[in-house]
Amino acid sequence: MFGESSGAIRAGAFAQQAPDRVERLILTAFTYKGEGAAEIARRRARIEELRANPKRKRDAAMIRSIFSRDGHPNLYEPAMADALVGTEMQYGDTVPSGTYIDMAVNLPLVDPAKVLAPVLMTRGEWDGNSTDDDLLEFFRKLPNGDRQYVILPNTAHSQGFSKNRQLLWYAVNNFLKAPTPVAS
Repeated sequence: MFGESSGAIRAGAFAQQAPDRVERLILTAFTYKGEGAAEIARRRARIEELRANPKRKRDAAMIRSIFSRDGHPNLYEPAMADALVGTEMQYGDTVPSGTYIDMAVNLPLVDPAKVLAPVLMTRGEWDGNSTDDDLLEFFRKLPNGDRQYVILPNTAHSQGFSKNRQLLWYAVNNFLKAPTPVAS
């Protein structure tokens, strides 16, 4: 199972609720508690606004901000942002506020002790949604010894959209192809 950003939180929550249904888990751009993360702090500052509205704006400007909010817009091809805007705008310019509310005030949503599958966690070097301290706390509590924590250089939050997305696919491919450890 693979999840990115709030999708990683959902994938982790599924893995803890149905451990028999997840053989391997990949958490990309995951947020555990959000402590010390600039983007989570911005969401926390907007909590009253988010709670007051069941939907939040996700227009072209907001989508483009995904590629610049971590302070490294050069990590992405401008055409990538344009393609994402072109694809998503056909479905409207709002989305439910729930994921931002969850990430602002309801973290943690995943208990690492209940995630039994082997886990690959990838973090962009410049990801503003998390910190190494936050993610390594989660990582250390995972009960399965078959686990990896990978920091992808010259990537930010949206690793799969970055110029260096091949680093993500390389880490994922190696994790999925890893041999099953032999029990002693």
